Amino acid sequence: MYDAILVPTDGSEAAMDAAEHAFSHGERYDATVHVLAVVDQTESASIVGRGDEKLESLREAGDESTRRIVDEALARDVDAVGAVEVGAPDRTILRYADDHDVDLVVMSTHGRSGVGRFLMGSTTEQVIRDGDVPVLAVQR
Repeated sequence: MYDAILVPTDGSEAAMDAAEHAFSHGERYDATVHVLAVVDQTESASIVGRGDEKLESLREAGDESTRRIVDEALARDVDAVGAVEVGAPDRTILRYADDHDVDLVVMSTHGRSGVGRFLMGSTTEQVIRDGDVPVLAVQR
């Protein structure tokens, strides 16, 4: 049913919770788990004047986040690959899913509601609304 499962990560424990669900699906369907960290372009826009140091720091944090999940998947004998990309999180997640023929996106949601969700936005909600791939939203 699933050959490729995508888990976006921001390095949070909520993302690790979502990864647990992805591992389960990966084991059950013998699917590859793709782990994606997105360096938010609003963050990278703030590096102007600070050189490549800040961008490199954000990429390293993304590498660490993806590596942690990939290593855990591999320890469970689930095929996994990691990637770090720069862009708007929701659009980058959807582009990655399309480029890699992802069958399922498994991602965390922090469960914000009301004003908090309005002010902060919801990457998960945007991916669900704008994408054409099924999304398993894991609330922490």
